[in-house]
Amino acid sequence: MSTLTEPVEVASGYRAGRTLPLRVELIRQLKRRRTLVMGGILAVLPFVLLIAFAIGGDPSGRNGQVTLMDTATASGANFAAVNLFVSAGFLLVIPVALFCGDTVAAEAGWSSLRYLLAAPVPRARLLWSKLVVGLGMSLAAMVLLPLVALVVGTAAYGWGPLQIPTGGALATGTAAQRLAVVVAYIFVSQLVTAALAFWLSTRTDAPLGAVGGAVGLTIVGNVLDAVTALGHWRDFLPAHWQFAWADAVQPHPEWSGMIQGTAVSVTYALVLFALAFRGFARKDIVS
Repeated sequence: MSTLTEPVEVASGYRAGRTLPLRVELIRQLKRRRTLVMGGILAVLPFVLLIAFAIGGDPSGRNGQVTLMDTATASGANFAAVNLFVSAGFLLVIPVALFCGDTVAAEAGWSSLRYLLAAPVPRARLLWSKLVVGLGMSLAAMVLLPLVALVVGTAAYGWGPLQIPTGGALATGTAAQRLAVVVAYIFVSQLVTAALAFWLSTRTDAPLGAVGGAVGLTIVGNVLDAVTALGHWRDFLPAHWQFAWADAVQPHPEWSGMIQGTAVSVTYALVLFALAFRGFARKDIVS
């Protein structure tokens, strides 16, 4: 008669940590059509802006004020910074929500989730593999956009320093380092969207629901941040700090805004990731 204290027999050669390798999951995700479509959209955006400037002419100041957009054609570095500026608020949210939300829910929608777990792949290992790949692809999307924009902008406007709207310029080497910091901060600020999409992906069998829910709630956060009546309560909204990276492209960068934004985003993300792992560990998998 067996008792609860007896060890569970494990098949010879079985190692939980070797199930569902990251390489296998990455290849699976790279081959999916939505990955290719999203990569194509991000790669095309710099060309769309280039055509827009060619048709409309060089940007000029509005009401006597010069913004980052007005320096878009100053150099390739400026053009890359402008691409990040116009896409950080919404466009870059979509690949993050897509790559992190269309993970577990997609497997459930295809009725393959229970077969993966029967492989047997431990639930924590399954989530870990899909989360790492989803975050990796999100980061790749954020790197792809400014990289293509830098190449396109340099070909169109030349390689030169990053012109700062308030006056002055950053040398090309310094500008490249600051743009890398900007990309890193945007990625961290989008961890909330990634975690929200991932959590929803473990709660539903509909990938569109997880992706759409994450994008929708992110938009709600942006709307709430625009309500100035909330006062200091907006400091607790991740959307309030999404453009704090602009302080990094100054002659003397200010880091306090990005530090606060990072703290808010990481805190929310860790809570949502923990909820995803905890909920999925107890979930009855029927699909």
